[in-house]
Amino acid sequence: MSSMSPGDLLACSGRCATKRDLRLLHGALLRRRHLLPAADAVAALAKLLRFAAVSPAGDLRHASLLLTLHLPFITRASSHLAFFYNTLMRGLAASPSPGAAIELFTAMRRAGAAPDAFTFTFALKSCSRCRSPERSPSDLHAQAFKHGCLGSGRARAHVYNALLHAYASRAAVDDTRGVFDEMPLRDVVSFSGLLTAHLKANDLDSARVVFDQMPQRDVVSWTAMISAYARARRPQEALALFDAMPEQPDEVTMVSVVSACTALGDLATGERLRQYVDSNGFGWMVSLRNALMDMYAKCGCLPEARALFDRMTVRSLASWNTLISAYASHGDVHSTISLFHQMLDDSSVKPDGVTLLAVLTVYAHKGCVEEARTMFNAMQRGTYGRVELTIEHYGCMVDLLGRAGQLEEAYKMIEQMPIPSNDVVWGVLLGACRTHGNISMAEKAVKKLSSLNPQEGGYYILLIDMYTTAGRTEEAMEIRRTMNETRAKKTAGLSSWSAACLPQP
Repeated sequence: MSSMSPGDLLACSGRCATKRDLRLLHGALLRRRHLLPAADAVAALAKLLRFAAVSPAGDLRHASLLLTLHLPFITRASSHLAFFYNTLMRGLAASPSPGAAIELFTAMRRAGAAPDAFTFTFALKSCSRCRSPERSPSDLHAQAFKHGCLGSGRARAHVYNALLHAYASRAAVDDTRGVFDEMPLRDVVSFSGLLTAHLKANDLDSARVVFDQMPQRDVVSWTAMISAYARARRPQEALALFDAMPEQPDEVTMVSVVSACTALGDLATGERLRQYVDSNGFGWMVSLRNALMDMYAKCGCLPEARALFDRMTVRSLASWNTLISAYASHGDVHSTISLFHQMLDDSSVKPDGVTLLAVLTVYAHKGCVEEARTMFNAMQRGTYGRVELTIEHYGCMVDLLGRAGQLEEAYKMIEQMPIPSNDVVWGVLLGACRTHGNISMAEKAVKKLSSLNPQEGGYYILLIDMYTTAGRTEEAMEIRRTMNETRAKKTAGLSSWSAACLPQP
């Protein structure tokens, strides 16, 4: 770089390909900028900034430094100041910190630089990716109109689309529709934005109307609608739409459709999808394999789920958890524990809270008190890594100890929990008290429950039943009076709290 002539500097700037190139070329430019014609120096800066801000191999910090350091010179020497702001804004809008693009836009306006259509496109893209309420699209909407970047003409279509998607990302259906109706030209991106707004607002029926009106649909549109049906537990519609899809589906589409089969218990369609996956080159996708495993497990086909797992060359944490949880939900202690130990032997993955909850669940279902106690103690010691113990983990242990009649230990566990207890875990203890006829412990549980959820009468009724069975009618009548005074009522369907905090198969 030290022997590079000023003339070569411009050509080399266009070939910048690494961060090392960027540092060396920028250093050379700092030393020799005065030797270059102003237009060449501006062009070299533009090339370096584009690489630093936009290239996957670039460096956004260096891009910000480059613009800040050379801004006075660029302001004097270039009539296209917006281009430099836009280039950095484009990179920031696509970065993990998109809000920085809005901050740059604000700095640009304070510096008196005039924005153009591309400025608003990138600023609005940043706004779409920001979840902060302060980043409102309405402010940018007004400024884009003021600067003539909205109106008739094909050149402004990208600004309209960016604005429409910014409103859609916030589920602002009325604003999105307003922009859509004002657009002089609409394309598949415009319709997709309106579709997104309705889907974000959880209005699937209106979204379907928009979908059916789209003159063109790409794989993103099909996938968005199918995935929305699957998430909303409308699997029949998800599968029907998939069958009508003329596009080649992507991974997200396939996962959504397999999830719909899982919800329906439709093993025949699931088998058809698996054949499609294998014959169309989707088999390498880990998330799709996980979804198929879950589908087989939920349909009761554990051998098929295990066969899929065994054939996976790459397994994610979700792969292990899916099969371990499947075995646990079917009460297969041996397979659950065996696969759990196989996981511990695999250095590429570590168990998390879901894994350990599944193992505790199967112990609870089978009454394996000592094994569960040993594992829970190991979890508290951090034997399995930094796993946060949740109310569900404690609930499993309380349920297990309660079923085994070890009510005092279960009570102490709740009292000594480092996290707040809730009415579910105390309800589990109360259910165990009824099973074992322990009125004194039931009274403690009801006292706690009455403070946590005073309007729920179900636990009062359990205690009344226990008093009545024991011949303690006066206490039963007193509890009944307390119920009437507090206007507590039994919630329909809450006749028992047993296993209420355990994961359901």
